[in-house]
Amino acid sequence: MKIVVTGGAGFIGSALVRYLIGATDHDVLVVDKLTYAGNLASLASVQGHPRYRFSQTDICDGVAIARIFADFDPDAVMHLAAESHVDRSIDGPAEFINTNVVGTYVLLDAAVTHWRKLGGERARRFRFHHVSTDEVYGALTDTGYFTEATRYDPRSPYSASKAASDHLVKAWHHTFGLPIVLTNCSNNYGPRQFPEKLIPLSIIKALAGEPMPVYGKGLNVRDWLFVDDHAEALTLVLQRGRVGETYNIGGNAERKNIDVVHAICDAMDRLSPRSGAAKHRDLITFVTDRPGHDFRYAIDFSKLSAELGWQPKHSFESGLETTVKWYLDNRAWWEPLLAAHNASVRRGLSKKSA
Repeated sequence: MKIVVTGGAGFIGSALVRYLIGATDHDVLVVDKLTYAGNLASLASVQGHPRYRFSQTDICDGVAIARIFADFDPDAVMHLAAESHVDRSIDGPAEFINTNVVGTYVLLDAAVTHWRKLGGERARRFRFHHVSTDEVYGALTDTGYFTEATRYDPRSPYSASKAASDHLVKAWHHTFGLPIVLTNCSNNYGPRQFPEKLIPLSIIKALAGEPMPVYGKGLNVRDWLFVDDHAEALTLVLQRGRVGETYNIGGNAERKNIDVVHAICDAMDRLSPRSGAAKHRDLITFVTDRPGHDFRYAIDFSKLSAELGWQPKHSFESGLETTVKWYLDNRAWWEPLLAAHNASVRRGLSKKSA
């Protein structure tokens, strides 16, 4: 297939592109605006490959997107381009609405026009794969799991914008017949994640001997999914998923945030010990919680497992060890991001209006 991957220079997108080039025979065109979270260094290993192309394009630019469809003539779109950091969405929701909602509409409009021109077997095989998040489902208590039938209940500007884009994709399928598949994933982690997120930020703070911030009491729970496992699952859904269906993707690795940070500290003690008897856990600092912080997310991915035979290959422990080692060995990748984008600065503390 010829596949357009939007957001392909981002964290999950670049992992997907590396997997598509390395493990399949598909041709890939990356479409990425290269905002703060897009980094061509994450695609260095595939640059120059004959099945890889890149276009620096904003998905909200309808003329440019239409030209890409006309020139590349894709068999599938894998749509990952999105503003994704909850804290940033609290400070500035407008960009999230524009990219995640308007940008998705622009892509759908171009995709359905392109698909209608294909005809025959190519039209039947065409797919628009929308990549979304478990945050659209809201929050769980101590028990239960998100399934594909869970009612949407987004709580942040970010999750609301992603929920809106999910609904647009489903509407384009039901109203216009566009062949879509949709996936909702749990929290991703791994090498090359932008350093404002919990795991890379904690590693970098620990390495610098600086306070390691933990929101509230660190009791919020997330299900963690290693990014390479996610890339494999996305490819499987694109190739074999049923048209019109949603598939949840999880890592089977629920952890409290404080336990995640403790695990990072223990790995740092082994791999990059502090001087003397000092431990990295001594750096943990509890800070003001995020407004409206969802308590718990947990994914039931039994549908994906039963239909397509997918299971995550990495345990949380093995994935975290790999991640910590990567950040220790690749300062040249993340240090420029810290300097250029103030990635370690706390965001998302805007007060609720009275």
